[in-house]
Amino acid sequence: MSKLIIQIPCLNEEETLPISINALPKSIPGIDVIETMIINDGSTDKTAEIARKLGVNHIVNLPTNKGLANAFNVGLAKALELGADFLVNTDADNQYNADDIQLLLEPLIAQKADMVVGERPIQEIESFSTVKKNLQVLGSKFIRLLSKCDVKDTPSGFRGLNRKAMASINVFNPYTYTHESLIAAHENNLTVIGIPIRVNKTVLRESRLMKSMFGYIVKSGLTMLRFYIIYNPYKILLTLSGLTTLTGIGLLIRFLVFYLNGNGDGWIQSLIIGCTLIIIGVLSLLIAIVSDIQSINRKLLQKILFEIKNEKKNG
Repeated sequence: MSKLIIQIPCLNEEETLPISINALPKSIPGIDVIETMIINDGSTDKTAEIARKLGVNHIVNLPTNKGLANAFNVGLAKALELGADFLVNTDADNQYNADDIQLLLEPLIAQKADMVVGERPIQEIESFSTVKKNLQVLGSKFIRLLSKCDVKDTPSGFRGLNRKAMASINVFNPYTYTHESLIAAHENNLTVIGIPIRVNKTVLRESRLMKSMFGYIVKSGLTMLRFYIIYNPYKILLTLSGLTTLTGIGLLIRFLVFYLNGNGDGWIQSLIIGCTLIIIGVLSLLIAIVSDIQSINRKLLQKILFEIKNEKKNG
C-alpha cells in the first residue's frame, strides 16, 4: 500500500489555505492513501484552526517562525515518521496547479527518479518582471552546474520525493531549501529530474522570499556561494593552493634572476611576497586535505542518518 503526504509550509495563511487545500487531488493512480500536512511556521493568525476545519490530516506547529527551509526539513522528518512512501511539497499561495501533482508522482512511482521538480513556464508568468525572469534563468543555470541536475527551474518549490530522497536530504541553509536540496541530492547519488508543470494565473499573495529585488540577489548569491563552500571545499582550497603557490614560485624565480645578475637588493619584495604566497599555498593544501577528510566523514554520517530515518518504515 503506497502512501502520499502532500505538505504545505504555512506562515499566516488563514485566507489562502482553504483555496490551496480544496484544490488538492482526492485520488491519484498508483497511490492508495493521500494525506495532507501543514507545517505551521509560527503563524500568528488562525492558520492552524482553519487547517483543522478543512480536515488536514497532520498539523505540525512550530512555536516561532523558523523559515521556509526549516519548515521543509521538519516536514521531511514528519513524513518519514508517518510512514509516507512519497511526499509532495507545494505552496499555499495558489501558484502551482494542484492537478499536476500526478505528473510529479509518475516518475517516482515508476522508480525512474528519486526527486521530481516541477518546472514553471517562467517566461510566460505575467506576475514576474523581466528582471525576475532573467534572474530565475541565470540562477537555475548556475545551480545546474553545481548540482549536476538537469532541472530548468531550480527555485521551484513544487516537487515530489520518494522515501529515499526524504531520508537522504538535509538542508542547512535557513533562507531557502530549493537550491541546496538539489546539490544535496547530487551528493547523495539521487536521481533528480524536472518536468514541465502549469501555474495558476491567480496568485493569492506575493513571494515572501523576494521582498526586494536587491535583497533577493544578495541573499541568493551568498546562499549559492555558501552551498559551494559547504559541498566543495576541497576544490576551492586546492585551487587557491595551486594559484598562490605557482605565483609565489614565479616571484621567487624573478628574484633569483635579478639576484644572480647582481641586482637582488632592488627586488627583495619579490622574495618576501613569493615566500608568503608559498606558505599560504601550503597551508591551503593542508586545509584542503583536512576538508576532504571531513567531507568523507560527513557522507558517512549522512549514511548513518539515512539508516536511522528509514528504520521505522523498514522495521
